[in-house]
Amino acid sequence: MKNKILLGVLIVIIILVVILIVFNLKNDNNDTNQDRGINTSEEINGDDLSMKINLMINGEEFTAMLNDNETTRELLNRLPLEVSMSELNGNEKYYYFDESLPTNSYRPGSISTGDIMLYGSDCLVIFYEDFDTPYSYTRIGKIDNVDNLKDALGNGNVNVMISK
Repeated sequence: MKNKILLGVLIVIIILVVILIVFNLKNDNNDTNQDRGINTSEEINGDDLSMKINLMINGEEFTAMLNDNETTRELLNRLPLEVSMSELNGNEKYYYFDESLPTNSYRPGSISTGDIMLYGSDCLVIFYEDFDTPYSYTRIGKIDNVDNLKDALGNGNVNVMISK
């Protein structure tokens, strides 16, 4: 009889722990999406068209969809821009702005080809390789078609024209 009571209490405790874990995971996912500037709503409106930018890299044109956040709105205010981006680690190009942008950084854990991020408050980064990272970034957007991105960025420094 005593063993049945202990077993019943143990089952109730396990159920409560599972409920708490599920609740925390749900909240963490919502917080992560907000930190990334990801709109979790399914609605799309006409304003989304202004959240696209064009990038001209070594004569090849790419488009990118921007996340709707304070950082990207400030970046859009600075366009058009022509920047000389430097090579780093064989997987990214970067450019330091003279003036900082607003930030909402998070640790993505992994980077995908075509991700456009802000490192710190003033370093624009375009990634052309997938990899894992411990660093924090503010998400800006993602290049739509990355098929020729690595070739376009080439080796060494590259000039990139960014426009609406």
